[in-house]
Amino acid sequence: MEKELQLEYNTQRGKLIISEYGRNIQKMVEVALQTVDHEKRKQIADELIQLMGQLNPHLRDIADYKHKLYDHLFIISDFKLDIESPYPKPTPETIQSKPDRLPYPVNKIAFRFYGKSIERMIVKVTELEDGPFKTAYINSIGSFMKTSCRNWNDEMLTDEQIMAHLEQLSDGKIKINEGEDVQFTTTQESRPQLNRNQNNRNFRNNNQNQNRNRNRNRNTGDNRNSGTGNYKNYRNKPR
Repeated sequence: MEKELQLEYNTQRGKLIISEYGRNIQKMVEVALQTVDHEKRKQIADELIQLMGQLNPHLRDIADYKHKLYDHLFIISDFKLDIESPYPKPTPETIQSKPDRLPYPVNKIAFRFYGKSIERMIVKVTELEDGPFKTAYINSIGSFMKTSCRNWNDEMLTDEQIMAHLEQLSDGKIKINEGEDVQFTTTQESRPQLNRNQNNRNFRNNNQNQNRNRNRNRNTGDNRNSGTGNYKNYRNKPR
């Protein structure tokens, strides 16, 4: 009676610690752990480092990638591999430690569709001296505010509303007088002229293409007629 083939399922095997290296690397690490001779164990570890680097070539893009490979080797061995390492040996505490929690900025934004950067820019505007430069700065900020509201809410604010928001966000330090040259425009308002120029260009290109096709068809038709006529003359030619 033939001996039955014994299959080994993954559910019957030990836990795969780092799946990127596969189970064979983990078995080789177990062989290194069972090796008594220190020099031979170090030789096996060096060959394992080379093989692990070949299996994961993307690690070579990391600075000091061999340090990463040695850390992975100690992790696979459950920190039990006794070899001399050119790098500090990791410990379970250092590997499992979590980074400090980053403080989340808690800043209230008056108008979310403008963002926090606009509020900072408005504060900088209030520090400028009155003059053409400050007016141009306000024009740029107001135009961006108008575009942001258009993109966020699909709503176009009037210049009066933008001025009211500027005054509110600046705590009343920015007040637009009627005599100041303030103009708030958006990219959507300038698109019709660009689209009109593009449409004119496309219209000219289409006309040129149609003229070329018409001339090409006319020339092709003349050649066909001349060829057909010669063929008829050849057939009707007395022999």
